[in-house]
Amino acid sequence: MSDDLMKNIDMSRAVVMNELVDYAPNQVVSRTLATTPGVVITLFAFDKGEEISAHTAPGDALVQVLDGRVRIDINGTLLEAEAGESVVMPKDVPHALEALTPFKMLLTVVKKPKTIGVL
Repeated sequence: MSDDLMKNIDMSRAVVMNELVDYAPNQVVSRTLATTPGVVITLFAFDKGEEISAHTAPGDALVQVLDGRVRIDINGTLLEAEAGESVVMPKDVPHALEALTPFKMLLTVVKKPKTIGVL
């Protein structure tokens, strides 16, 4: 078992994030890069019209748009973002995403790690 915190990505070399996940017709494709108690990093590729319905997350979620355009609904406030732009979706606030074109994003969710007991 590896002790690496990152997975599914080459270490110690330059990579193009946009090339690490491919579009698939009528699908949302994902590739998890890290999962720890404090952070989850995932690459996504959405075909045009694909979406993630309204939900909440246990941490602040940073969407970095790598390709295409997306419509994001954050608790009823609609906004659009395109390649090169980023949006933070606050923790515990309902949000949804819809691909306006084929769209890729790097999603980083930052959570406060749970503590057990107090010393």
